Amino acid sequence: MTFFTPSPDGPHPDPELQPEFYADVPAKRLVAWVVDTVLTVLATALIVLLTAFVGLFFLPLLYLSVAFAYRTVTIARHGATPGMRLMAIGLRGPYGTAPTPAEAALHSGLFLAASIMVIPQVISVVMMLTGARGQSLGDVVLGTVMLNRAGRV
Repeated sequence: MTFFTPSPDGPHPDPELQPEFYADVPAKRLVAWVVDTVLTVLATALIVLLTAFVGLFFLPLLYLSVAFAYRTVTIARHGATPGMRLMAIGLRGPYGTAPTPAEAALHSGLFLAASIMVIPQVISVVMMLTGARGQSLGDVVLGTVMLNRAGRV
C-alpha cells in the first residue's frame, strides 16, 4: 500500500482527502466475489470427487467450510483473496495494517454469516453502495476497510 493520511476518526485513509483509495471498490468487490465464489465451488467439487461423492451428503456444510478456509487463509496471508487481488483491492485491519489471522477469520465468519441470511446481506450491500468508505456490515463491526492497492489505483 502507498502512504496515506489517516482520517481524524481512525487509522484508515480519509475518503474526502484521498478518495482514490475507495474509488470503484464496491464494483471491484462484486467482481472479486464472483471470482472467489467460482474458485470455492471448484474446490468444493474437487473435494466431492475425492471423497467418492460422500461429500454430497453434507454439501452445504462442506461448501461453507471450504469458503471459510479459503477466505481466512488467503486474507491472512495476502490481505486479500485471489479475487480481491485480481481486482487490485485489499483488506486493511482495524489499525490500518494487514489483517491478522484472527481478524481474517472474524471477517470471513461475518461475511459468510451475512451471506446466508438475506437481511444482513441486503444491509451490507446498501452500506457498501452508500458509505463513504464502501464498508460492509462486517467491515463496520470489525473496523476493517477494503482499499485499492498501490500502483493500480
